[in-house]
Amino acid sequence: MKNLTDMTDEELALAYVNGNNRAFDVLLERNQSRLFSYILFVVRDRELANDLFQETFVKIITKLHAGKYTTTGKFGAWILRIAHNVMMDWYRRKRTDKTVEQGRDNDLTNVNPTNFLDLNIENHYVNDQVMSDVKKIMDLLPPTQREVVFMRFYQEMSFKEIAELTHVSINTALGRMRYAVMNMRRMAQKHHVVLQLD
Repeated sequence: MKNLTDMTDEELALAYVNGNNRAFDVLLERNQSRLFSYILFVVRDRELANDLFQETFVKIITKLHAGKYTTTGKFGAWILRIAHNVMMDWYRRKRTDKTVEQGRDNDLTNVNPTNFLDLNIENHYVNDQVMSDVKKIMDLLPPTQREVVFMRFYQEMSFKEIAELTHVSINTALGRMRYAVMNMRRMAQKHHVVLQLD
């Protein structure tokens, strides 16, 4: 029998459905950081993110047991879609205009820019400052724009995947990215911030 740590997420999900509870522990261990980072990035409140994270995993368990997961090789995208739906349900329940107060502890410190940039010693400090400025500007974007930027650049998802995950058309996803970039450029100019990495 295959070792749990050698199984794909899809194999672990099926093993869990077939009664192997340890398989779910491995799934959770593999995916919790990425999933929590995504939720925190969108809602910008650590306590709320924890609540929504827990709710998301309850829904994942429920859907797995209800047979609503089919192996497509995209378990990560499937759980992100569930998290997205949980967040949208929360926004609807709160009947807000989908704007969120800025949380003190959401400065994207859980996203390490060195994972995304090929840094060398000479440019390290300049790039750190640029990434810090980018994070501050991204925090000012509306949630839907912040979400698409996070998915595209920090999770390297295609616009097709983003559209499917957020239940919008590809054109809407592209439009949100376009507006996010325009807003970030406008804010950078207003505050005299240079958004160019060396």
